[in-house]
Amino acid sequence: MNLGGEPERDDSGLPPVDIEIPDDARELDRDVQAYRRELRARRRRERRMRLHAPLTRDGVVLPLLASCLVLALIAGTLLTVFTAGPNGEGDLPGAARTPHAAASHSLSSSRSGSPAASANSPVAAPRDSPTATPSKRKLPDKPILSGGQRFLLTSLVNRESLVIALVPAKCACVTSVQRLADQVLKAGLRMYLVSAKGQLSAVQPLQRKVHKAVVIAEDVSGALYSDYAGRGLTALLVHPGGSVGTVALSGKNFTLTTQLAELSQEADSAQTSSPTTTSSPR
Repeated sequence: MNLGGEPERDDSGLPPVDIEIPDDARELDRDVQAYRRELRARRRRERRMRLHAPLTRDGVVLPLLASCLVLALIAGTLLTVFTAGPNGEGDLPGAARTPHAAASHSLSSSRSGSPAASANSPVAAPRDSPTATPSKRKLPDKPILSGGQRFLLTSLVNRESLVIALVPAKCACVTSVQRLADQVLKAGLRMYLVSAKGQLSAVQPLQRKVHKAVVIAEDVSGALYSDYAGRGLTALLVHPGGSVGTVALSGKNFTLTTQLAELSQEADSAQTSSPTTTSSPR
């Protein structure tokens, strides 16, 4: 600078600069405060940028795309689960069958042959096992001995059904006889425990172990054992009129419930059509 206060060029070729140096540093307070305000304002802008960065440009698009992709995958999985049926046919979620209804539906469909028929058909009762084998011979017109008296077999079945259990002398079948007696008495039928000729004493103890309503008798003519007896316990399902079905029994897992119920219904029908009475051992 020259003494007149006018700037002048120096030898470096830089533009002239007017520099004023204050005498007291307190005169720079306003400049310092302005500088600090600018720093605080810049820090606030930087904080706002960090907070709003996810909502700007790519920061919004990428999370939105990821959320849409996840929702699409979930919706596709749910539609596949609820619309895919066993035969490729769709079922609405509200029409899903319970396990019990599905089992009943499949059982009825297999027996009726059509879904429409199975919708109105009741669930069938468990099948009997074993089933009686029809005999070509009717009950013989021969006597049995019970309570010291003789009774003709044909007189017992004029208009009623009954069950005759042929029990061999060395048959270890107490459990089977008990199960048979329970099913027969529950069906409302009369039951006879019949021994072979001369072996009544081997069968008499069974009455105390089974039921007092079961009649103990002896095949004094031998006709029953010669025509129907097997190796073990044999049950004769005798229909009104004398036709016979034979069942070989063993163990305690057999079921004759349905056959005995049908036998009882036949007896009721026969007694209704011809209401006469016949004497029989009790």
